Amino acid sequence: MREFEYSTNGTCSRLITFDIDGEMRVHNIHFVGGCNGNLKGIGALCEGQKAEDIICRLKGIRCGFKDTSCPDQLANALEKAIEQCGK
Repeated sequence: MREFEYSTNGTCSRLITFDIDGEMRVHNIHFVGGCNGNLKGIGALCEGQKAEDIICRLKGIRCGFKDTSCPDQLANALEKAIEQCGK
């Protein structure tokens, strides 16, 4: 299991931490800042899911008039993690 930390841009949350296992499944998602209940829900729904599946579902989601959202930032974080894992 490998731990990752991602500083967000353009959202109320400031940081996302998560783990990725050898099968590229995501675990222990935690957002710092943002809408606590909603972000706990996103973390719970994504727990154990393949990183690529999460990216497909969350990439491009916007929050109001912002160009991004916390789910979109999670997708960005997962893309970077996949790059670092070499997959």
